[in-house]
Amino acid sequence: MNMKIDAKILIFIVIFCVLITGCTSTPNPATGTLQLSSSPSGAQVYLDNQFRGYTPITITNVASGSHILEYRYSGYESWSTTATVSSGSSQVYAALSPIAGAEQPQGVTPPVTTAPATTQAKVTVRVNKNSMIIGESNLFSGTCIGSDSVELKIYGPGYYSKGVVLTQVRPDSMGTWGYTWNPGSSLLSGSYTMEVSDAQKTTSDSVVFSVIGGGVVSVTTSSFSAAKGETLTFSGQCTSGAQNVILVLYGPGQYTGGVTLGTFPVLADKSWNFKMALDSTIPTGVYTMYVYDVPKTSSGNVQFTIGFAS
Repeated sequence: MNMKIDAKILIFIVIFCVLITGCTSTPNPATGTLQLSSSPSGAQVYLDNQFRGYTPITITNVASGSHILEYRYSGYESWSTTATVSSGSSQVYAALSPIAGAEQPQGVTPPVTTAPATTQAKVTVRVNKNSMIIGESNLFSGTCIGSDSVELKIYGPGYYSKGVVLTQVRPDSMGTWGYTWNPGSSLLSGSYTMEVSDAQKTTSDSVVFSVIGGGVVSVTTSSFSAAKGETLTFSGQCTSGAQNVILVLYGPGQYTGGVTLGTFPVLADKSWNFKMALDSTIPTGVYTMYVYDVPKTSSGNVQFTIGFAS
């Protein structure tokens, strides 16, 4: 009899523990999605004082509960609200009010009371100098349709290897924009890419250009003393980022003022070479071969003599 009572008590305790465990378990917190837009579009979005991008924007995996939402736009009053997030998607739209007396950015239409119609954005970019020398500036320009601003991001060697956002530029009333890049003398030579996208990053365009300078141009000869009828080979290195070198020969006779022998390509290993046949008309004497990168940021030279065949 006591064994039966004990069994019943044991079963009751097990069931009670299961019920208590089920009641006290904590469900996973819900998350939601915020779909944010404004007029004008391109406003900076801050969620709980953290920058999240530009309108229109969709922010996913937002923890449920109350959050501080703020829009900021130059020339307009900041707009903020408390957004309550629950599972599912919530839309928040704000018509921003211009600051009285503030200069409005060119090309920006004053806000309206209804959400603006969606326009397919399109941007273009072009470069003023396909090759720029270290220390120079370069002008980038283009068009922007369907967006209030363009973002400029540059890729290249060294500091720019992972891409660096330079600035955001607002187009004028005709939809054109321009930006002068003045990086100073800290650049590395090589190939660069300027990428331009609209504020919402739905479309982009890019242009490739080269930076030249900060390197060495060298030259050597296969013989420092040659005779007429022989062939001399000139070669060297060009590490300035230039694609070509130019050779100028100085010496006696018609070479007194220098004679340009031609432009020659820099190979993938940064080397170059040139073969010069010494015909019977070339004067004997001492010569200097100068080599310059194009467009002449660095140079090198070598001396040699030309005599009669023995």
